[in-house]
Amino acid sequence: MIINQASLTDLFTGFKAAFAGAFQGVTPNWQRIATLVPSTTKQEKYAWLGQFPRMREWLGDRQIKSMASHDYAIKNKKFESTVAVPRDDIEDDTYGVYTPLFGEMGYSAATHPDELVFGLLAAGFATPCYDGQYFFDTDHPVGGASVSNMQAGGGNPWYLLDTRRPLKPLILQRRRDYALKAMTKVDDEAVFMRDEYRYGVDARVNTGFGFWQQAYGSQAALDGGNFASALAAMMAFSSDEGRPLGVNPDLLVVGPSNRAAALEVVKAERNANGATNINRDAVEVLVVPWLP
Repeated sequence: MIINQASLTDLFTGFKAAFAGAFQGVTPNWQRIATLVPSTTKQEKYAWLGQFPRMREWLGDRQIKSMASHDYAIKNKKFESTVAVPRDDIEDDTYGVYTPLFGEMGYSAATHPDELVFGLLAAGFATPCYDGQYFFDTDHPVGGASVSNMQAGGGNPWYLLDTRRPLKPLILQRRRDYALKAMTKVDDEAVFMRDEYRYGVDARVNTGFGFWQQAYGSQAALDGGNFASALAAMMAFSSDEGRPLGVNPDLLVVGPSNRAAALEVVKAERNANGATNINRDAVEVLVVPWLP
């Protein structure tokens, strides 16, 4: 190939097509459990997370809920992935071997939010949410009492979630979307000093927690009894005023190690004793590789 700006532009167009094809071919799982929130600055504050809004009969004056009772913020982070292609490979027309690499970069970028979101879910037993407690904790303050949304244990964790509300249990905050860029000008430092062209994808994103009431984390064995207890606990969650929140779990999220147990709990017609499985089809099962 004769290397000039036009040929490099054509080459980059091909690399971008491979990147975009792989990126668009991915069906991400993060959208099942996280709400996408656009960001316009280096961080966003979510003071309103302390207010789980419920309607009430209007008697007398309106009861106004403060929107600044919590100081929960999500700071955007930068992520990147960059590769270098030697000029000689392009000049010798061997650049075609790099096309699958750019497809892999597209796949990696498309699945990166999955890695972030489910990684945060797994960290929920030791990471604070808006009320200062760990996202999965035994003593969330509610109306002067302590409420638990977790089961202790020594096994690989599993998660029961209510994902049907406008705000899902987790938040994916995006300041700048994933995009592929090139460094191919003749006066670029890498081109002049190393005789190579660089291509990279980057983004500014981060994740955070929404309402802990929409999630229940368990490190106990995934069996019918523990599942039923978690389901009942979530459906009993109430507001500070003691009113039911209407939480209704619809998704059981597990890692590969808990796949068989999850399917047995919510898909089998009968339990181990031969009795009717009362938990059958109570929720959907989502198995993701980003969890233990």
